[in-house]
Amino acid sequence: MEKKRLSKDFTQGSIPKQLFFFALPFMASNALMVLYSTVDMIVVGEFVGTPGLSAVSQSSQIVNFAAMVCLGFSNAGQVLISQALGAKKHKEMSEIMGTLLCFVMMLAAAMSLFMLLGRELIMTAIKIPAESADMAMDYLVICAAGLMFTAGYNMVSAVLRGMGDSKRPFLFIGIASLVNLVLDLLFTGLLGWGVAGAAWATIIGQAVSLVFSVVYLLKRREAFGFDFKKESFRLNGKYVKMITSLGTPMAIQSGCINLSMLFVNSMINDVGVVASATFGVGVRIDDIVNKLSQGIHYAAMPMISQNIGARHQKRAQKVVHWAWIFSLAFTAVCIVLYVAFGKQLFMVFSDDPAVHAMSGTFIAAILWMFPALAIMRGSGAFIQGIGNAKLSMVLAILDGVVLRIGLSWLFGIALNWGFFGFVLGYGLAPYGFAIPSLIYFLSGVWKKRRALAEKI
Repeated sequence: MEKKRLSKDFTQGSIPKQLFFFALPFMASNALMVLYSTVDMIVVGEFVGTPGLSAVSQSSQIVNFAAMVCLGFSNAGQVLISQALGAKKHKEMSEIMGTLLCFVMMLAAAMSLFMLLGRELIMTAIKIPAESADMAMDYLVICAAGLMFTAGYNMVSAVLRGMGDSKRPFLFIGIASLVNLVLDLLFTGLLGWGVAGAAWATIIGQAVSLVFSVVYLLKRREAFGFDFKKESFRLNGKYVKMITSLGTPMAIQSGCINLSMLFVNSMINDVGVVASATFGVGVRIDDIVNKLSQGIHYAAMPMISQNIGARHQKRAQKVVHWAWIFSLAFTAVCIVLYVAFGKQLFMVFSDDPAVHAMSGTFIAAILWMFPALAIMRGSGAFIQGIGNAKLSMVLAILDGVVLRIGLSWLFGIALNWGFFGFVLGYGLAPYGFAIPSLIYFLSGVWKKRRALAEKI
């Protein structure tokens, strides 16, 4: 009799029911991830003020860039694991896990070293306001030194997502969020460590979560499908090549979005510290909607991968259809809430009247982004789920570099629309991914692709 596994089979059963209940823990996990970073902003805004908000929002974008590069390769491993699971190749799944664990940890160490050695150059390039510069440097150094904890947690979560497990990532991020909340109040509030205290709280929370997840999976290793023996932690040349081939475009895709944020931030920073803080808070609020709807993407992606690996193309298409239905309904509710209570949300993060006054401008511009995000949850998950990383990369560059930077410059500087123009350009950029991905899915040209599971 086959041993009970943590993995789930999505190649049969009710698609809307599976997607709904599979997505809920992901949405809850992402909500906690937003809470994780939001607590930093709220506590810093309360105890440090507007310059501190600017420092955290700017430095966190740099650290997120490195984390997203690592996550790109973790997501590549997730696709391989999902397709191997759909094809019932359990031995190969274990070998992919061992390769992925080694690869991502080595990459995280390299990225951490790069940020620490290049910190002065990075700070100069993004033009952080003088009032925030020293605090931003503290945050960058501490979080860069702890990047391996961030990458490690994301990697474990990606593996579990690939296996169809959404409950345990929720448990692990819940632990990190609780630790971060307590330490934020202790370090930044009670002990007065300022922005550095928020950084330490973040890294310690992630470290505790990673340790807990590894210990938990070690105890459940038979159900997990990885034995954690020393010889299993090795780079398999075949899977390194596949992870690199699939992960490099995904890493570029993830990195491009954050890289473009640095450029947009740089342009907004020239407007002043209030604009910088308003944009930082606004992006954090926007991240709440983005991350919650991303839970649908996270659920749809492994479901699509499994069915492609099992050669159930029509079922994979139906997953996309239901992902659109759920994400469009969710987005409509969020738009209504944002219009009704947007300014109140800004007041949670900052007590600066100047930030409150500028919040209406941000909201009016950013709402244009939401329909594009809803489309991407289905078609974007499909492109990644079938393993077409090169197309995903091209669309991400179009979104993250060409349009996000180009439109922000066009509206904000060339047309002299100022802060509204910068945010509008940022908000319209996702259509560069959403519309082409929609056309690609509806055209059916993807049906000629060979499933990755056949190569594993």
